[in-house]
Amino acid sequence: MAPAPRPLPAPIRPGPLTALAPMQDVTDLPFMRVIAHYGAPDYFFTEFFRVHSQSRPEKHIVRSIVENRTGRPVFAQLIGEHVPDLVRTVRELLRYPVAGIDLNMGCPAPKIYRKNVGGGLLRDPDKIDSLLGALRDAVPGLLTVKMRLGFDSTEHYERVLALIAKHGVDLLSVHGRTVREGYRSEVHYDFIATAARSVPCPVLANGNVASAALARSVLIQTGAAGVMIGRHAIRNPWIFRQVREEQAGDPVFAPTLADVRDYIECLYRETRAPHIPEAAHVAKMKKYLNFVGQSVDPRGAFLHNMRRAMSEAELFAVCDRHLLTEPARPFATEPYPGVIARPNCETPDESCLLDRASA
Repeated sequence: MAPAPRPLPAPIRPGPLTALAPMQDVTDLPFMRVIAHYGAPDYFFTEFFRVHSQSRPEKHIVRSIVENRTGRPVFAQLIGEHVPDLVRTVRELLRYPVAGIDLNMGCPAPKIYRKNVGGGLLRDPDKIDSLLGALRDAVPGLLTVKMRLGFDSTEHYERVLALIAKHGVDLLSVHGRTVREGYRSEVHYDFIATAARSVPCPVLANGNVASAALARSVLIQTGAAGVMIGRHAIRNPWIFRQVREEQAGDPVFAPTLADVRDYIECLYRETRAPHIPEAAHVAKMKKYLNFVGQSVDPRGAFLHNMRRAMSEAELFAVCDRHLLTEPARPFATEPYPGVIARPNCETPDESCLLDRASA
């Protein structure tokens, strides 16, 4: 008999669960602090710990667990495919105050899935069976999984869901696209609904949850226990607060451009490290602002000018020009049509980098 799912940490308030999607080179300790300042999700997930024969938990990711003062549970995400190394890493991570262990079965970066990890695991249900069995034995507390619908088809989807149930996974996050679909296709919420009906544990719906109104629609369509949000939380750090307000029938906070200017200032200061040159940090900020700018103006003028800033002074001059000239103007709830985060590339919302695939 499959073990029953264990109870999850209590949410901030009754209602659907919310989680910040794990995003490599994004969901570090400073970013978690910023998000918590504007409205924390119920759960955080770390960037993935790369697991192989020579690996040890990366210190900067460990910091997001041991130095986390947001007051919210933090799940440690692993990416790997060798059972002994995964079990060894679990034992190391359980020394820290993790809320649980999460297995990445969804990363669509080619450099990841070619190594048969992340989304690459979805080609091999037998491998998934052995991994989940070993992890379930090694994890005395919460074991969670983040997955997509399949690799290049949904052929194995229902079998994988059966394995989720068989091994007593405690929380399942489903991104409603296959690995091959990346971030280009429509999100197949009907498949997330299948998961919500099929597995005994709570399911989080993931993929293009761009606003509180869309979150409500997705929850109705899928019957999921909650939503996991990635890139739209970079764009709009108030989104988790807004989801809770929308679901409770309360007035939903509507940020202005002045509020966005405050967010950018906070993000810049929190993510600045003493050893990082100013130009490098400005370049990093542009990666965040590529998402923020989708809701600033319908013509993409902020994005155009921001991308050309080379210094802190130039960057904030652009921000002041576009955000403080009309400070009371509303920040758009969802991205303006046709205003894309970066030209000629995909936009990540889970365990992928903002700018490069991870090794």
